[in-house]
Amino acid sequence: MVNEPTHAPLLSIVVPVYGVEAYLYQCLESIRADIPVGESEAVELIAVNDASPDGCGAMLRSYATGRDGVRVVHLEENVGLGLARNAGLDVATGRYVWFVDSDDWLPPGTIAAVLDRLREHQPDVLMLDHLRVHEDGRREVDASSHLLRGVPGVARLADQPQLLRVQHTAWNKVVRRAFLDELELRFFPGWYEDIPFSHPLLIGAEKISVLDRVCYLYRQGRQGAITSTRSGRHFDAFGQYERLMDWVARRHPDEGLRAELFQLMISHYLVVVGNDDRLHPHLRRAFFHRVAEHYRRYLPPGGYPMPAGVTGLKHRLVGRGDWLAYSALRQAHRVTGRWRRPVPAGGGDPSTADDPSRTVGSASGPDGGHTARTSDRSDALAGGRRS
Repeated sequence: MVNEPTHAPLLSIVVPVYGVEAYLYQCLESIRADIPVGESEAVELIAVNDASPDGCGAMLRSYATGRDGVRVVHLEENVGLGLARNAGLDVATGRYVWFVDSDDWLPPGTIAAVLDRLREHQPDVLMLDHLRVHEDGRREVDASSHLLRGVPGVARLADQPQLLRVQHTAWNKVVRRAFLDELELRFFPGWYEDIPFSHPLLIGAEKISVLDRVCYLYRQGRQGAITSTRSGRHFDAFGQYERLMDWVARRHPDEGLRAELFQLMISHYLVVVGNDDRLHPHLRRAFFHRVAEHYRRYLPPGGYPMPAGVTGLKHRLVGRGDWLAYSALRQAHRVTGRWRRPVPAGGGDPSTADDPSRTVGSASGPDGGHTARTSDRSDALAGGRRS
């Protein structure tokens, strides 16, 4: 059961919850305590209990008691991160919606800054910067954060094409609800669920605003993160990219855009196939051949911007479907200690660096919950949650 708000808010913050008992209160309080005096009716917090097996359900019931503007949706069955977000979206009443993962949190001053920018620019999409926070407390600037610098006023992707290379997660974007409906976008089940959601937002937006300040603290190293979970579910990435490419072909059939997305896709796949923490050795060859299949299927007729150096060589080997040569190259770089190269200062392609965090967007864990998240845009991009 969900308590209906008496006034339509400007912003709905949707928080899917699963297996985060140790982090949930910090997340919720970072939102509620940050709402400025006099702005309580401007923000609603919707927490979605995705049949969490721990104490999260009871925590949410207790937290919502006596707190106006806090609404809780309890799902009877575990559906995973993407579908839990959809459940929150279904009951959201705000003009804008922001998906915040329940093991992350917001720094002080964020809500006021977001509300001010939404009112000032009234964008289709508001992009936010973030920091990666490690278990030892160390805070790290994301490899793609520099791409948010110097974007004046409101813009379109055609004017600021580098924004497509910012980490493609749901949580670093506040989206106008009516615009989301216009694009007919929802989250799909499976890991890497942010792929067919995040890119279309930027592609279809007429007004993109960038809030160049840290508005999100992205927890690193949590047990169950996708980027550190060996599983066959990393193959979900192929279906998610197919959805993205199909959407682009239907809604924005531009060859330049197709070429850019193709490069990002192949680079992202190379992050996954090259990472020991994601694929069992016996799955790596099959994953590589699926990458080669997508290379042949989606290769733009006019080609695409080939990365330089070793990354470009790996792209070429994928294009040839040459597993033996790729495997030998990978092994050689592992032996020499150069396989895991840091993302160069000032950028590069996050898809070419090993993912220091978790996904391309958040995703469900091995048990169907949210224990694994995706977020390798910045790794693949430099340009889930741990999806």
